[in-house]
Amino acid sequence: MSPIQPMQRTNIATGTPWEPIVGYSRLVRVGPHVFVTGTTATIAGGSHVGDGDAYAQAAQAIQNIAKVLEEAGASLRDVVRTRIYVLDIQRDWQSVARAHREAFAEVRPATSMLEVRRLIEDWMLVEIEADAIVA
Repeated sequence: MSPIQPMQRTNIATGTPWEPIVGYSRLVRVGPHVFVTGTTATIAGGSHVGDGDAYAQAAQAIQNIAKVLEEAGASLRDVVRTRIYVLDIQRDWQSVARAHREAFAEVRPATSMLEVRRLIEDWMLVEIEADAIVA
């Protein structure tokens, strides 16, 4: 009988300032399982989009998730669960839901939307996590 081989682990960082400070990866893939950490509306160069606009921030966060999934050999079609954190759920849930629906209408992952008291930066209105399984 051959020994069980450990599954290969891939960590992907995206260069946001929080990754080395906290000690995490934007994405971790172990075998077919892919986990994307909380992702916001950051863009290349350390800036962000969507000041005061929850829809724009959610859409950019999902674009950022799609990009890192692609680096790991996955796509939004492989997402099985999302978790959405918003600062003001009453005000922003429909805008955030619209961005989520535009990206996931065909996939329909399990999801939760939670109101949080605060995110790391004052400009942040929404943060999204995603889990995927690659067939």
